[in-house]
Amino acid sequence: MPQPVYIVDGARTPFLKARGKPGPFTPVDLAVQCGRPLLMRQPFAPDAIDEVILGCVNVIADEMNPARVATLRLNMSDETPAFTVQINCGSGMQSIDTAFRYVQDGSRDLVLAGGAESLSHSPMVLKNDAVEWLGKFNTSKSFWDKLSTATALKPGYLVPEIGLERGLTDPIVELNMGQTAEVLAQMFDISREEADRYAMESHHRLARAQEEGWLGTEVMPSFDRDGKVYEADDGVRPDSSMESLAKLKPAFERPFGKVTAGNSSQITDGASWVILASEKAVEEHGLTPKAKIVDCAWGALDPSIMGLGPVVSSAKLMRRNEIALSDIDLWELNEAFAAQVIACLRAFEDETVCKDVLGLEGPLGHIDRDRLNIDGGAISLGHPVGTSGNRIVLHLANALERTGGRRGIATECIGGGQGGAMLIERVM
Repeated sequence: MPQPVYIVDGARTPFLKARGKPGPFTPVDLAVQCGRPLLMRQPFAPDAIDEVILGCVNVIADEMNPARVATLRLNMSDETPAFTVQINCGSGMQSIDTAFRYVQDGSRDLVLAGGAESLSHSPMVLKNDAVEWLGKFNTSKSFWDKLSTATALKPGYLVPEIGLERGLTDPIVELNMGQTAEVLAQMFDISREEADRYAMESHHRLARAQEEGWLGTEVMPSFDRDGKVYEADDGVRPDSSMESLAKLKPAFERPFGKVTAGNSSQITDGASWVILASEKAVEEHGLTPKAKIVDCAWGALDPSIMGLGPVVSSAKLMRRNEIALSDIDLWELNEAFAAQVIACLRAFEDETVCKDVLGLEGPLGHIDRDRLNIDGGAISLGHPVGTSGNRIVLHLANALERTGGRRGIATECIGGGQGGAMLIERVM
């Protein structure tokens, strides 16, 4: 029989906005910053952890398999296995899903599952023409061959490209992620004003959550090598207004596009962990579960409309567990773009989409904004790609606990045309 799987605790770093240069923390630095206090407050020793799984997309050269590097830096046992998973924006949720399956089948009792991403440390890469020139120069055998090749060097070869920009462009449909959001804005007739209003609300909700202390023990302070303390998500703009957002120009489809820097997720650094436990571990260590993981579902669709991934995966999840949209008390739908979130909400209500695409008998229904991203999301927090899927599950568990809700779904779109959704229930 499948064993119950509980989320017993979790923590994350503040999400720090990238500001044109490498930030103070690498992916492993971030994982250690929130992992250390999380492990210190547990009633069990770190070596009780059976496995460590970490989602990370932009792995840097000095931290190959960052899960293992983080495990050792956290002073866990040398004998604790650790591996890294990568499914673009879903990586942090994939780490939880993988851990969930291990605990469910009885092969593990305690698993540390997380996500870490430092987008400000995304590598600079040479253009293909420059790589070809360098290869030809290195393989030239005579002095005269090398001299001849050297004279062919063009100044443009010396200008690197930002790896993140290339990574955020889909190689199949040749659209960057912002352009796929523009596709959805066109499909669902989403106005610039609607997108900006959603973005403004995201900032206001996060600002309120910070003021009220609702992020509580979820966000752990981070300390850089110079002793500077980072205590809160720093991309939030409490004074965000429709007037200020309206001044921004379209970022991807000028002059008539709907997607701007203001109504898109921010490029950010951050990490998040959750601890998953079996019933045996809960009893043995006297743990207090926050939530029970019920199921996780993944779906895929045309990469040009990848932003609808949450609709595909969530519908699959609800159908498999025989629950209706009205049975869900809270939703965490990762805010890659305001237009993308709004498109998902409209797709849930669209009869044609639900019948022809999802194979349902009719529309799934309406999601009230009071149940969606109640404390803001990636537009105000930022979207460290490998981390976000983990953060939304952690925050959903905490939000259900705070509000007294029973069920919640955390879901995200995934670059490449995929989506992931996780169903959790608060432990009463």
